[in-house]
Amino acid sequence: MLELPKSKVAAVQTAPVFLDPAATVDKACALIAEAAGNGAKLVAFPEVFVAGYPYWNWLMTPVEGSEWFERLCRAAITVPGPEVEQLCAAARAHDCTVVIGVNERDPRALGTLYNTNLVIGADGTLLGRHRKLVPTWAEKLTWAGGDGASLRVYDTPVGPLGTLACGENTNTLARFALLSAGELVHVANYISLPVAPASYNMADAIRIRATAHSFEGKLFTIVACSTVSEEIIAAMSAGRPENRALLERRQSAFSGVIGPDGNLVGDPLIDDEGIVYAEIDLARCIQPKQMHDIIGAYNRFDIFDLRIDRRPRTSASWRDHEVPPADDDGAEPPTA
Repeated sequence: MLELPKSKVAAVQTAPVFLDPAATVDKACALIAEAAGNGAKLVAFPEVFVAGYPYWNWLMTPVEGSEWFERLCRAAITVPGPEVEQLCAAARAHDCTVVIGVNERDPRALGTLYNTNLVIGADGTLLGRHRKLVPTWAEKLTWAGGDGASLRVYDTPVGPLGTLACGENTNTLARFALLSAGELVHVANYISLPVAPASYNMADAIRIRATAHSFEGKLFTIVACSTVSEEIIAAMSAGRPENRALLERRQSAFSGVIGPDGNLVGDPLIDDEGIVYAEIDLARCIQPKQMHDIIGAYNRFDIFDLRIDRRPRTSASWRDHEVPPADDDGAEPPTA
């Protein structure tokens, strides 16, 4: 008999302690404890929660923002590293799966940063990390792109779980790749972006993307979005008072849970800080599949052929030993 899990999940909507990874990790651990104390078995945090988003890319010239980039680089963390160990310990102590966004510093390429989502198991194991495939618009001034190695779905107590960061939830092929790997629980994390064009309603855009993925894939999407704190506003408005009005704009943050029918599960949060809780039952993913199973019967794989390269990319391939010549009979020697 097929048994599918029912779980309580939590989406955190709050701001980091800006560019302070130690204080932000402490805050995250306290929020994990709070959410787990309320019964959550999955806790989702915003994009690059540790420890902040490069708002200066949207508000300053690249030259003016260069000093802030250095600050972010110094505040970025390595994976694995002490901050990750602390988050893993919190997940283990409270028996819940955690998805959290971090600024990841490349351990060898100084100045190379990634927008990374960590997936931490309920036993405290770092299950994996997803590096944002393509930084969006002005973000290209800060982050390098990830590779296909991080397009993974992880077995967790709440179900097969995948994650994408912010704008890449618009990437149809990335989403289809996760669905094809069996995803039934999707964490989409975002930052509040009040500096977008005036005609762009960020809260609505987040909800629309989450609804599309849930309805197309017949799964649950948990959305966790950051907020813009007074600390961030003050930092980005120092000497630039016109930035305050931009950063205080409403309808910029949405957190909530969307079911496989495309409808909200419980009430969302818009702009305000807090934690959204919802009960998810993966059995609800079955019946909608009879109508639209886009990774199964409702597709034409004789027409469409999606190939995904999940090989990790590196800056160089190193050969430390000389390859011996072929044998006299022309056969290649065995590979070590």
